[in-house]
Amino acid sequence: MAAMPHKLTRAKQFVLWAVTAAFAFGPLRLDALTRSDLLGDPNMSPERFAGLFSDFKWDVHPFDIQNPDQFLETQTGDCIDYAVLADYVLKRKGFKTRLIRIEMVGKNMGHAVCYVMERRAYLDYNNRAYFFKLQRSDPRIREVATKVAESFDANWTFAQEFTFEGYKTYRIHATATVVKTDPPDSDPDRSSY
Repeated sequence: MAAMPHKLTRAKQFVLWAVTAAFAFGPLRLDALTRSDLLGDPNMSPERFAGLFSDFKWDVHPFDIQNPDQFLETQTGDCIDYAVLADYVLKRKGFKTRLIRIEMVGKNMGHAVCYVMERRAYLDYNNRAYFFKLQRSDPRIREVATKVAESFDANWTFAQEFTFEGYKTYRIHATATVVKTDPPDSDPDRSSY
């Protein structure tokens, strides 16, 4: 009796792919991420965080921050959901982060990012699907605002650094404001960095 050629079924092909992906990229997840997953990941870094969101979809939630569990479960949200969650997770992993919101002319919108001091770069929800997920920038608010506005092909009017009190209260506090038309030497963070 002749030996039959070995043929992989679709199920076996998937298992082989999943095992290969697990070695290359970490374990394959078939369910939604949770906050516990993010906080419990011993290898969490800004780059790893950004990579976990590459398949998330954009959906605007004007003027409010979505519950993080809903954001993770639905894999749908906006820049503030992403920036605040990045700040929340990365601070707990020992990174020094800053939340910055930029208001832009002509786009009739604002955009939020999470700046990571150790990387001298910011995480931007608009760049989550690209190879270079962190955008290099000087840490000053004016510099971050300029780079973010350029990525939208827009002009910015003012930018604010803010803090997020936490998911229990959802309170936001502006800590520093930079107005583009003001002289750079009047920026509140001009001598900090």
